[in-house]
Amino acid sequence: MSDDLGAAILQEALHEAPFSGFSDATLRVASSRAGATPAQIAVLFPDGPASLVAAFSHWADAQIETRLSEERPERIRDRITKAVRVRLEALAPHKEAARRAAAFLALPMHAPLATTLLFESVDTMWRAAGDSSSDFNYYTKRALLAGVYASTLVYWFSDESYDSAKTWAFLDKRIDDVMQIQKMRGELEKAVSQLPDPLGILAALRAAVPR
Repeated sequence: MSDDLGAAILQEALHEAPFSGFSDATLRVASSRAGATPAQIAVLFPDGPASLVAAFSHWADAQIETRLSEERPERIRDRITKAVRVRLEALAPHKEAARRAAAFLALPMHAPLATTLLFESVDTMWRAAGDSSSDFNYYTKRALLAGVYASTLVYWFSDESYDSAKTWAFLDKRIDDVMQIQKMRGELEKAVSQLPDPLGILAALRAAVPR
């Protein structure tokens, strides 16, 4: 089964989704236009419209990796900002389809898929920005960026400013908030690491007490 066929179906679906959403009907029309057989559709999109939405999300994530590998800003803050912008800019030609995908994922029955795709997206952003953390910081970074990306996406859907200027200003403010939180957290961890070891203090006191 060719990846090219799946990509062709997705592109056809992005033209159809603004009118009929991410649905079985959209998948049928897109597959027919791409010349896919029912057997091929079952393999490429086993969960029907849900698989189609996932394919759309993965396609947008791939744009992040490609663009940041070509041009990666020096500062980590700028890399993260660029990662979010690249994803939204990739979605821009398909804005109504992206809105329909978001509506699909907002349904309670699709909450697990929505969570998975959001985590994959922010993980891609951090990794493309050069993050290689594997400790607890790994999860806090992704949780913070998930909030930034989700709120920026919602803002972008209603932004009609030229070249999405208001969205980029909104994004910059959210990134500033995250960087401030990370800075405060780093300072707290540094301060805690410099505190005396309580067990060591107790051991020293016990040794100093005459017996």
